[in-house]
Amino acid sequence: MRPLTLLAAAVIENVGRRDFDVIEEAKTVELLIAECGNVDKAAMKLAKTKGWISQRRALLHLAQELQTAGPTHGYAWWRLSHSADRAAAANTLGAIPRFRYGHRHRGLPLTATAVLALSNREFTMTTTGVRPLQPGRPYPARYRRKGATLYRLITTTDPKTLGEMYLVTTFAFFMIGGLMAMLIRAELAVPGLQFLSNEQYNQLFTMHGTIMLLLYATPVVFGFANYILPLQIGAPDVAFPRLNAFSYWAFLFGGTIAAAGFVTPGGAADFGWTAYSPLTSMVHSPGLGTDLWITGLALGGLGTILGAVNMITTVICLRCPGMVMFRMPIFTWNIFVTSILILLIFPLLTAALLGVFVDRHLGAHLFDPATGGVILWQHLFWFFGHPEVYVIALPFFGIVTEIFPVFSRKPLFGYSGLVFATIAIGGLSMAVWAHHMFATGAVLLPYFSFMTFLIAVPTGVKFFNWIGTMWKGQLTFETPMLFALGFIVTFLFGGLTGVLLASPPLDFHVHDSYFVVAHFHYVLFGTIVFATYAGIYFWFPKMTGRFLDERLGKWHFWTTFIGFHGTFLIQHWLGVSGMPRRYADYLPTDGFTTLNTISTIFAFVLGASTIPFLWNVFKSYRYGEVVTADDPWGYGNSLEWATTCPPPRHNFYELPRIRSERPAFELHYPHMIDRMRAEAHITPGRRRRTATVVEDTAERSDHP
Repeated sequence: MRPLTLLAAAVIENVGRRDFDVIEEAKTVELLIAECGNVDKAAMKLAKTKGWISQRRALLHLAQELQTAGPTHGYAWWRLSHSADRAAAANTLGAIPRFRYGHRHRGLPLTATAVLALSNREFTMTTTGVRPLQPGRPYPARYRRKGATLYRLITTTDPKTLGEMYLVTTFAFFMIGGLMAMLIRAELAVPGLQFLSNEQYNQLFTMHGTIMLLLYATPVVFGFANYILPLQIGAPDVAFPRLNAFSYWAFLFGGTIAAAGFVTPGGAADFGWTAYSPLTSMVHSPGLGTDLWITGLALGGLGTILGAVNMITTVICLRCPGMVMFRMPIFTWNIFVTSILILLIFPLLTAALLGVFVDRHLGAHLFDPATGGVILWQHLFWFFGHPEVYVIALPFFGIVTEIFPVFSRKPLFGYSGLVFATIAIGGLSMAVWAHHMFATGAVLLPYFSFMTFLIAVPTGVKFFNWIGTMWKGQLTFETPMLFALGFIVTFLFGGLTGVLLASPPLDFHVHDSYFVVAHFHYVLFGTIVFATYAGIYFWFPKMTGRFLDERLGKWHFWTTFIGFHGTFLIQHWLGVSGMPRRYADYLPTDGFTTLNTISTIFAFVLGASTIPFLWNVFKSYRYGEVVTADDPWGYGNSLEWATTCPPPRHNFYELPRIRSERPAFELHYPHMIDRMRAEAHITPGRRRRTATVVEDTAERSDHP
């Protein structure tokens, strides 16, 4: 490829990732330079040219600078490196004869290397008579009309942008839900009603559970899926880009409607996030907040269903050549199984919510206690509710499964076992819903108890595979690895208490006590929040081109880990002692005061742990260490580490050949391919496998 063609490609990458017109413009610039013979004449001609589509200002600025800069163009370079758009600076580099960059990027010609240097803004320059200069600000100046960014966000169909919007929006809901949790813990710190009434307390814990489960935990899955899944399967986009955008806006407006009950005269919904009948009837909940809760969750559920349709279609139809199902990364497999679960359970929730709405306003008596409606609602809700636990667990299992091999410097142990364990968890999760109903006496206890014990088996397989991946590896403990290890420890504790609750006699003893609250938070917070943070620290360099600060990241991890376990570990003891959940008050003689006070103190530590994270994201996004390679961690396996940081609009300029589940590692370490193939299959068929490797090597040498 000629240097000017590489230059045009770099212009498209660094300036026009979201503008197809830049492609045509870059071609025009290249032809113009070729016609005029050098950049000076081309720039003078550009100065008289009108009608440029997207980068007219930058190109005209380039022309004006080149006319007055002299033969070395040092002044033009200085101005462009400080203030001009990258397209203009990129076109200037060809006219600077003694431009030197600290390292060559994959052996590209000097012109393309210099453009990539501009993208990262780490460079040195030596020209005759010009002193070497450093950029005046570490973040590039922006020249956009007011409101352009908002318009782009509203109209975008780019899955990477939508993924970032999902992550930001869900984290905002997470902060709101966390604030509600801190108010609840402050009320329970000592006996007596401190500053909340019983009604306000009921509204807070109802909306806290709703926001954390349905407005944070579920949609944050699509934040990671939209950004990472197309990259991992080598797809240029998702299957239905506009439907993808509609899914996000349905979630946003649905969540806003559900939370808007706080501004109504009667307040928000106050019947608990499980919405047990008859508490949702007009007699017990006459306010508008209940109707907003129902309609908001129904609209948000529609967005979730459509998002799942998009992910399934993308995985089935848009995998790149060579990406067969059993070469897909585990994260992609988990999103695929999760999306199937969503299609099975979310329509049921939506139908049940509409049934409650019809009961309230049309008198349908679907969930009337006189006709068995109470048990009917519990069956419908928990047939959604328990698979929902795995809807929000499986994707985060996938995130930590991507992290462990990278920071262990080893291949993933038991790839096929993890895939089959994921499928088994998805199937078994549909058969255990009634273990939430042991105390009703209306379900078959032996069957659901056995199925609950059984689902621990594939989950245990995952633990063995994670430990096997780290076993005898060269472990390093960067922040993503710390949060992944925190996930393992916390989820293990939650899983062990889940095994206890699978026994009906033990469940009868601690049902509706704080033991269940502690178990629930260990399973969900330990899975979702720790793995969410791990994924953000892991993929932030890929998303933004900058690293998060490691020192702040470690502060964030330890405050989160200590705050969480200090808050919820002792709640197991509160539950065994008999403290019921959903109560706003207790007596001093109950003996719950000391443990509740300790739990509240650590809850505020947990709340404060988000401060270093927010500061880290803000600081690193603007001034963080710049990523200078496609794979900033050095040992990435899946395809997202085979493209630039951040990726271009359609993810890839060139795809490596897919021969295994580790295409990015094989791209960056080609000398390891034969050894990895030979050592990866220690089975009776190893001799036949070795022959395949030799044949594949010969093919690779013929077709580089």
